[in-house]
Amino acid sequence: MKEMRTHESQEMYLETILLLRMRKANVRSVDVVEELGYAKSSVSRAVNLLQKNGLINIDESGDITLTPAGQKKAEDVYAKHRVFTEAFIKMGASPEVAEEDACRIEHVVSDELFGVIKKYFSIEK
Repeated sequence: MKEMRTHESQEMYLETILLLRMRKANVRSVDVVEELGYAKSSVSRAVNLLQKNGLINIDESGDITLTPAGQKKAEDVYAKHRVFTEAFIKMGASPEVAEEDACRIEHVVSDELFGVIKKYFSIEK
């Protein structure tokens, strides 16, 4: 179970960094703290682990950028998020519930099932 939570946490951080970079020129750990509402110490540990795993780079000013591997992983998670949100809304869920539940499901669904859902709802992301 810990491995799944670690995987989910890693994906959540990468997706958050991706979304922050879409809105801001520079992203620092404090931005991730504010966005997720996590403790600074938790974000610091996660950011260091992401850097160690080659998924992000941090320059001397603290600016966080995604490596190509981190960018791919973040984009894949965000694509799942968008597809699930859209599918749930098509099924009748409110946008708020669709968004919230998509955020949870995106981390645990298999690539195979994700492909089936995209095809079923004719959603390309």
